[in-house]
Amino acid sequence: MLKVLTTALLALTFSGCAMIPSFWDDNQSAKIVDVRQSVEQLDCSKPHAPQVKTIKNNIEWFEMYSESKGARQQDVIALIDPMKETVDDFYKRSTEKQGSKVYCEAKKRVMKKQASIAAEAVLGRF
Repeated sequence: MLKVLTTALLALTFSGCAMIPSFWDDNQSAKIVDVRQSVEQLDCSKPHAPQVKTIKNNIEWFEMYSESKGARQQDVIALIDPMKETVDDFYKRSTEKQGSKVYCEAKKRVMKKQASIAAEAVLGRF
């Protein structure tokens, strides 16, 4: 009788866990790491525009994917808004003319911090 009761209790417990919604998304998690990696790989001694375009594309993919998932993703989209603004500004400036190495390094520091915060939040969901 004790085995039956224990088995039933365990089955009920585990099936209850299945009812908790999960916010983890493999695609978002992978793409936010791609964003971080593309920022990390930014080489300020090389032309900025093509490198920043890669970062911009990764952020746009992340944003479009998240929007496509629906309204409950607004918090995730809000996480990348500051970084999107930074990257858009950097990209616009780098397509007009090659910025200085100092400017690039300053933008890179900001983007690294922004990407780290966003990645920590996205990867920390369960």
